[in-house]
Amino acid sequence: MTRSSISRRTVLQTAGGLLVASGMAPASAFAFQNESREEKDKDLIFRSTMPRNAEPELAKLVQSWQTPTELFYVRSHAPNPVIDPKQFKLSVEGLVRRPGTFSLDEIKQMPAVSTTATLTCAGNRRSEYNGSEYPNVPNVSGVQWEGGTIGNATWVGALLATLLKRVEVTEGAKHIWFEGLDEIPKKGSVIGFGGSIPIEKAMVEEGPGAPLLTYTMNGAALTPDHGYPLRMVVPGYIGARSVKWLGRIVVSDRPSPNHYVATAYKIVKKTSPIDWSESGPIYRFPINAAICTPAADSTLAAGSVKLTGYALPSGRNGSSIKDLLISADNGKTWTRGEMTGKKQDFCWQLWNAEVNVNANTKELLLRATDSSGDFMPARIPWNAKGYLRNSWYRLPVNVK
Repeated sequence: MTRSSISRRTVLQTAGGLLVASGMAPASAFAFQNESREEKDKDLIFRSTMPRNAEPELAKLVQSWQTPTELFYVRSHAPNPVIDPKQFKLSVEGLVRRPGTFSLDEIKQMPAVSTTATLTCAGNRRSEYNGSEYPNVPNVSGVQWEGGTIGNATWVGALLATLLKRVEVTEGAKHIWFEGLDEIPKKGSVIGFGGSIPIEKAMVEEGPGAPLLTYTMNGAALTPDHGYPLRMVVPGYIGARSVKWLGRIVVSDRPSPNHYVATAYKIVKKTSPIDWSESGPIYRFPINAAICTPAADSTLAAGSVKLTGYALPSGRNGSSIKDLLISADNGKTWTRGEMTGKKQDFCWQLWNAEVNVNANTKELLLRATDSSGDFMPARIPWNAKGYLRNSWYRLPVNVK
């Protein structure tokens, strides 16, 4: 079937950005977008502006357990679509007895659920793949993220399971596809960003791991950068599965054929067709952690140094950070970090520590384990797309 035509009616893409089709988007849509760009862009480091890809400074990122929207990373593959919420329709089709469309108001009339969950990009820390640790391999492609493509927010929306029960999923359903209303040029055509998740995850309806059709973030309507007016939030899974600007859901017996499931967001050594075909889509995110203060390449005085950072347990129900260790002497001795703030399923934890450094300290090492038995390895194999970098975090410093 063809993609929903809503985005093509409400947005025109031009070389200079976006123009709203005449009469389709209210003036408030422009104000909403301009506020996002003019007032909030100053809080982020932009890796690209068309499309918009940005992450916060690490020191700002860990100032609070709940990430302010203006400090939440932005990951997009096309310009933000401008969508009139009054004309918005979410289509649901495929292996269901009652296919149909739902307006934003109809979705908001379903029981609202609030959850706090961490989203993280599969490419977080990607830039670390490009260095002397991996000789004789090309630099990884993609946005060269540091450690800031992660954030913890409170989301409100309707349970995906509620919607799927309403349309009556039939036997044989195994995967739920999501498709966004953004428009991405691919091989001579235009596609929306897509994702899919197993039916077992989609039908979770109790606890913080339940996927949500989300319309608010941190107590306010979603911003254009974060999927206004509707997006998926899938706790425990990489951010690519939490599709923004959601316009279409398909219930199927197989994973989505969308490029961002069938080809991208897989761990491959090479990018040949057979490598893509033999590798499965990434779903759950692994344990990860970073040192956020001091900054990389800081000049430190010998003696005691205070550190702060974040640690994300693996995306399993009930998983939490069990141990977090820092070394200032290349792994000879380790100091235990202290978890601070809240501990909650599918959320990161913040930490602080104090270590002694001297003239021989060239870098600070960080590693962690979680209650599920997952751990950050000393080294992970290189992959062509630079995904899931979760080896020991290494912070270069200069000590006088």
